[in-house]
Amino acid sequence: MILRGARQVGKSYIAKTFSKTYSQKILLNLEKTEDAALFEKYQLEDLIDFLYSKNKYKKNTECFLFIDEIQESAKALQMLRFFYEEHSYLHVMAAGSLLEFALDKIESFPVGRVQQIAVYPVSFEEYLHTVNPELIPYYQEIPCSNVGHDLLMPVFHQYTLLGGMPELLKTYLISKDLVSSEKIYADLWQGYKDDSEKYAKNPTDRKVLRHILNYGQFEQDRIKYEGFANSNYKSREVSEAFQSLEMAKIIQLIHPITSTHFPPIPNLKRSPRMQYIDTGILNYLLGIQADMIGIKDLSDFMRGKIVQHIVSQEMISSKMQFNYKPFFWVREQLNANAEIDLILNYKNKIYPIEIKSGTKGRLRSLMQFMDESTLDIGIRLSANYFSKEEAKTIKQKEFTLLNIPYFHAAKLELYVEVGCQGL
Repeated sequence: MILRGARQVGKSYIAKTFSKTYSQKILLNLEKTEDAALFEKYQLEDLIDFLYSKNKYKKNTECFLFIDEIQESAKALQMLRFFYEEHSYLHVMAAGSLLEFALDKIESFPVGRVQQIAVYPVSFEEYLHTVNPELIPYYQEIPCSNVGHDLLMPVFHQYTLLGGMPELLKTYLISKDLVSSEKIYADLWQGYKDDSEKYAKNPTDRKVLRHILNYGQFEQDRIKYEGFANSNYKSREVSEAFQSLEMAKIIQLIHPITSTHFPPIPNLKRSPRMQYIDTGILNYLLGIQADMIGIKDLSDFMRGKIVQHIVSQEMISSKMQFNYKPFFWVREQLNANAEIDLILNYKNKIYPIEIKSGTKGRLRSLMQFMDESTLDIGIRLSANYFSKEEAKTIKQKEFTLLNIPYFHAAKLELYVEVGCQGL
């Protein structure tokens, strides 16, 4: 099993905690020269013999082996297949960030022999389990009750402000001091910047990467490669830099689709959005954390940029799939532009998601989507209570509008399921 994800999202902590269920365990970190050298020095049989003997374990007995930062050794990656096929008593878990860069260096990846699990920053549900476990039953309610809404909404706003980076949350929940936590945000972001620059192909690539990481947060909604963030860099240079950042899982690009029908196919010719690894880090980079304290409706804050970002983050983390990204929908025609914030791809159908408060009359893009779609369910996320409305489009098509609290972004599939059956 490989735990995959960006640095500092908790992969090593998960593995080491899981290792406590074993009486025999071996923990390696391939960023340590002596650990990485073992995979260069020994073939598989000799490596296992060495590890068991060094730890005074009886050979061929059940043992947990954790290989941290496995991307540092191409040979270690190649060995995973043979661990599985020839030594099933040895339960191997590996963790790696920047794995995409390492996979380019090996001849073949052991597909079918290795289970991969994506690890993301802490989700809202995981946050509740630690901070407010008494609210979990309310969070599990589909649809959410009014009581549950009133209890969960302020906690979600706090979570959105802080984000989901484990080290930051651990420190803040002890100190309750946001100002002292700023150093952790700064250190986390500097670490990501240092990592990304290691993989720059040339000096220009390094400069473009640095420019994106220094100024990308100030870009409005959708981005253009050419002249990104008031630079003189060319489209190809910026595009290649974004590819490196996506491989490192620091920044992802969310692309639009232009059809209302399944399957959703991203239109790479249209401008994408930027999605940072964590909303808390984005808040820090924008310097808006103090402004978020006491906020009642994220839809009205920064033109909805932050709530759109945290909803996307929740949808991504709920999938547990590596490289999963949601889409959004656009219709760009002369005097007839429309845009839907996000798309839910569920059971071979794509559902429109708008994130805003207000009345049905403000949902012009959603109405246009519904007119072009064969579906009869649309979704609005807001700070309001759950409700179900019967609505009509401009062309008088009838459909059901599910108004869902935005803290339930990870539960949208369940809402659609019960919405189809009747609430």
